[in-house]
Amino acid sequence: MPALERADSELDAYLRAHYPTVAAAWPIPAMRELRAKVALERPDLAHDFTTQRHITLQQAFAACGIHEVPLDTLWNIYFNARNSVDLYPDSLPALARITARWPIASLTNGNADLDRIGIREHFAHHVCARDSGTLKPDRRIFHLAAEQLGIAPRHILHVGDDPELDVVGARDAGLHAAWINRTGERWPNALGAAPDLELHDMTALADWLEAHHAS
Repeated sequence: MPALERADSELDAYLRAHYPTVAAAWPIPAMRELRAKVALERPDLAHDFTTQRHITLQQAFAACGIHEVPLDTLWNIYFNARNSVDLYPDSLPALARITARWPIASLTNGNADLDRIGIREHFAHHVCARDSGTLKPDRRIFHLAAEQLGIAPRHILHVGDDPELDVVGARDAGLHAAWINRTGERWPNALGAAPDLELHDMTALADWLEAHHAS
């Protein structure tokens, strides 16, 4: 979330410096509302946040009477900031321990770029909703990751922090599910059975995997 907020802020700063009319008409809250409107109007792009954002910018500029939109520049500003991620301190050490024994595939509904973030080396595969045409919790994106790994879904543990997208989605696709619950939230019973694992952070995940592997 901090990276997404920083991306909105840096894009807004560029607009204020170079397109003040657009920035005045579309401050960050209004731009977010417009993007939500685009998402509702274009369910065919539910898996493609990049195109949603391009359309949002085009509509914002058009509303100000500007029809030549510097999309490449605006997107690069947003995309670079969006992928300037402050990792949790436990993430890299845990990833190093895990990838020493098991292959990992990443699944994203958004447009995270593992190379720009600097963690690509830890992942054998990367499955992006925009490229695959489907997004979590649809079982197809989980099955695509399983195909890339060459492992049956029932032998895969999917790890994520979103109860519905990660836990319910993985479970419905036939995978095991681990919930990273850093803030100590209660499991929402309306979503059905609790996950196979509930862990505080990535260190706990690495600990569990190594203990499970040893047994």
